[in-house]
Amino acid sequence: MTQPIATLLILGASGDLTSRLLLPALGQLLTEQHVRRLRLVGAGSDDLSPAEWRAIVVKSFATAEASGACVDHLVATTVYRRADVTRPEELQGLLALCEGAPAVYFALPPAVTGLVCEALAELELPGGTQLALEKPFGFDEDSAVRLNASLARLVPEECIHRIDHFLGRSTVFNLLGFRFANRIFEPLWNNNHIERVDIVYDEQLGLEGRAGYYDRAGALVDMIQSHLLQVLAVLAMEPPATLDAADLRDAKGIVLRATRVRGGSPSRSSRRARYGAGVVAARPVPAYVDEPGVDPANDTETLAEVTFEINNWRWAGVPFTLRSGKALAARRREIVVTFKPVPHLPVGLTGHEEPTVLRIFLGPDELSLELNLNGPGDPHVLERVSLGAVFGPGQLLAYGEVLEGVLDSDPALSVRGDVAEQCWRIVAPVLAAWRKGKPPLEEYTAGTTGPSGWSTLG
Repeated sequence: MTQPIATLLILGASGDLTSRLLLPALGQLLTEQHVRRLRLVGAGSDDLSPAEWRAIVVKSFATAEASGACVDHLVATTVYRRADVTRPEELQGLLALCEGAPAVYFALPPAVTGLVCEALAELELPGGTQLALEKPFGFDEDSAVRLNASLARLVPEECIHRIDHFLGRSTVFNLLGFRFANRIFEPLWNNNHIERVDIVYDEQLGLEGRAGYYDRAGALVDMIQSHLLQVLAVLAMEPPATLDAADLRDAKGIVLRATRVRGGSPSRSSRRARYGAGVVAARPVPAYVDEPGVDPANDTETLAEVTFEINNWRWAGVPFTLRSGKALAARRREIVVTFKPVPHLPVGLTGHEEPTVLRIFLGPDELSLELNLNGPGDPHVLERVSLGAVFGPGQLLAYGEVLEGVLDSDPALSVRGDVAEQCWRIVAPVLAAWRKGKPPLEEYTAGTTGPSGWSTLG
């Protein structure tokens, strides 16, 4: 039986990720689950007094309106230590502060995470220890393999949580419920009826001070290689027998192993661009190359689009196009499933002839089904109508759902090691082609829909 997690140890606790995302989510989780008692140990490079650390926790909890006995207990007992978490002896001291089985959260840059894993290998971890890591998981397939090997020397795979907060519990379950609890859709969910699938994540935000990470990653690695491929996997996988971790992660792994760049040609199946100076939502935005910390020589893309294919019986021939960009005209987060046209429209019907389109919006989760129906007036004229529904909202913030899985020792929503490697394998040909300048890096004005000539998809 899995040992209950009694302590959350955050490495990198003095950073922005902890105060802005982890702690509010933790406060909300403790508020919703009144029976969970947890000790919080923070470690970071900043020299914080006990009062300063407690003030950070209290301020972060307040943003989530956290309250209750469990929250009060954590605030009263939390501790912080300034530490070099790449040194085994300092990690040993942090583990000594933990009660029971700890969950160790790496709120650290990827390079530092690798060094911490090497240091932890010199220690004996408490039984039931859970490890939680932020993406990216390595910087290519080989480094992902090495990182997985390091992690495997520390704890079993089922105790490793590779975090993808983009697919929190509610979003995953909404997609699963829609697909597998409605018989009307599953018989159509294949290449006989679906023309194409587009997964779009466009943002109005620009760089927002993230040059240190983003200028080395770009839109392809930041969004498509990680988050959007995970969405593709849930959307395209075969029906799992249960919602247990083994069944869910097996199903995702199978479909990703069959995923390739369409036609085996990155130069024809991908596009990239970066934003120039412009105006987004009445706010001036400088050109990406003029943002603080950006090296123009990196040719970092802020808009990426890649079309993939899934080489299996269900999906052969259906293009899956994944796109994500920054500083665009509108915020757009949706899955667009375009069905094939009807084979024959009876003579006498006029008006709209577009194929049926299913749109699944992410955050908040909603859906619309666009159909052609006889409108009022002339019954021969077809009009476009949209049927809509709103998915049930999750009880917790995305990071709250992530932390719940970590603290419950449930890896169902985390990325399994082999899947992390597959995601790098899938985009490797694109990264290699882009390093050779194929296709060339285009430019678009901030606040527009992208370069001229690009389709907006869906």
